[in-house]
This record gives sequence, C-alpha cells and structure tokens, in this order.
Amino acid sequence: MRILLHIDDIEAWRDALVERLPEAEIVTAADPAERRRDADYLAVWKPSEALLREQTRARGIVNLGAGVDALLSNPGRPEGVPIVKLRDAGMSELIGDYVRYGVLHFQRDFDRYRRQQARHDWREHTVADKRDWPVGVLGLGAIGAKVASMIAADGFPVHGWSRSPKTLEGITCHHGDEGFAELLGQVRTLVLLLPGTSATRHIIDAEALAKLPEGASLINPGRGSLIDEAALLEALGEGEHEGRLRGALLDAFPDEPLPKDSPLWSHPRIWVTPHMAGPTPLCDAVDQVAEAIRAFEAGEELETVDPEAGY
Repeated sequence: MRILLHIDDIEAWRDALVERLPEAEIVTAADPAERRRDADYLAVWKPSEALLREQTRARGIVNLGAGVDALLSNPGRPEGVPIVKLRDAGMSELIGDYVRYGVLHFQRDFDRYRRQQARHDWREHTVADKRDWPVGVLGLGAIGAKVASMIAADGFPVHGWSRSPKTLEGITCHHGDEGFAELLGQVRTLVLLLPGTSATRHIIDAEALAKLPEGASLINPGRGSLIDEAALLEALGEGEHEGRLRGALLDAFPDEPLPKDSPLWSHPRIWVTPHMAGPTPLCDAVDQVAEAIRAFEAGEELETVDPEAGY
C-alpha cells in the first residue's frame, strides 16, 4: 500500500503516519516521480495540480483539514475518487478559544480601549451583561456545534444556523433563508464557520450586514470566501467614523497570505490573524488519517465529501 503525503511539516507527519501504518510505503512530492506516482491513497493539503495529475490509480483521498474547497477546485483532482476530510481532530477547541477571545474582545470593549489608548483617553465603559450579548454561529457542523456549545457554556445566549434543521442543547437553532434573516437581526456578534462553497460565497454581503443590529461585530475563523470584502469595508466605515458594523476579527481570506496592499491590514476596526485559529493537532489528525485509510482498505462505508455540495 502506497500513500502520497503532502502537507507542511512533512517530516513530523511522515514519522507519525509510519508509526500508525507500518505496513504502508509513505511517499512525498520530494521523492522521485517514479516512486511517488500511482499511489493507492492520497493524504494531502493543498497539493499542486501536477502532483494530483500523476495519481491515476488512487482509491481514496484524505483531505488534511476541514476545508475542502481548495481540493475540490483543483483541476488535477482525480475524478470519482472518494474524499474524506478531517472532522474536528482537535481543531474545534482551538477555534472555540479563538472565538471566545473575539466575543470578549467586543463585549468587554477592548477594541474601544485600544483606540482610546492611542489618544491617551482615560474613559471607562459600562460592562455589557453576557445575557444581553447574543452570539450567532453560522454553520453547525462538527466544529460549529462545538464552538456554539463552548460560547453558550460561557453564559452567552447562542443562536446557530444551518441549511437544514438541527437541534442542539442550549442553542437556539435556525435554518433556511427565513432562519438566516431571523438570526442576523438578533445577534451582537456573528461567527462564521460555514464551508466555502458556491452556495456560501459572499453569504455575508451588504444585504446580510444591513440586517445585523447597529454596532454588531463579526468573527471569521471559517473561509475567506464567505465575506464580500467591499461590503464589509462599507459597513465598518472609514477612519474614526464608525459605520454600522463595530469591528471584525478575521482569520481567513480569499487570497492567502493576505496581499500586502490589502486595505484590511490598516483598517482601525479590523483585526487580522494569519489563518491560525484552528491549527490541526498532529496526533489526533494522524489517528483520523490512519483510521480512514484502514476503512478504505477494508471496504467499509465512510462519510465522504459531496463534491457537488462542496463539503
């Protein structure tokens, strides 16, 4: 059994995979073409088109992350080969901490205190009660559901949204177009954890932003394609003039690294982080990869990605 492995920190991943699948031959893009070609399984994260085109007999692909949009849009992807993706694998708690920070950043006025510091302005704001600070989570998959539960456990009212109906303890769940508008009108902080698909592209546009209450905030540890950047900048306002939206904490962008000339870098009400909200913990992730490949080998039924749906 030959497995093509492609990801950053390749040595640590290869060592961990060899430990779990000692019977497998692990190859990488650095190996000679004749050795890496025609692998049985691909365990990859954002491989090149050329690397994928070499694979003509792959029986399964494991996407080494939760987001599959880059793999699905890769022209070299072998058609008809089933894809499984990492589901949580320890990422949800890390993303939950990121979102917790973001919610508190706005609820406790740290954004305003930062701007006051620059003006040498000593002025205290009244602390908003958590019970009066509803948080909305768009996307209730494995990660979104966990994050929503973490925020609810901190004492915030949480509203969650998904395409189809879901029920989660302690979360007010909404679904469909009507539920989407209903959620937007009620939350003071909106968290984006949807997959990047054609259906979710620019789901946060001018119309959606206008439905948020005045002074709402936005946190995006999900996919960069979810936000219409021009609409976001319009909603935030310019310079010291605060627009309808109070601020945004952004971790994902359509182009990464974020281009040096992007206006997002210097906007006074945007906080940029370099797609670090949910790094994949190696141990849990490799366990899932080994489990998936053994299931492929045994002919077991797996929860696979639907290329048409995009997740």
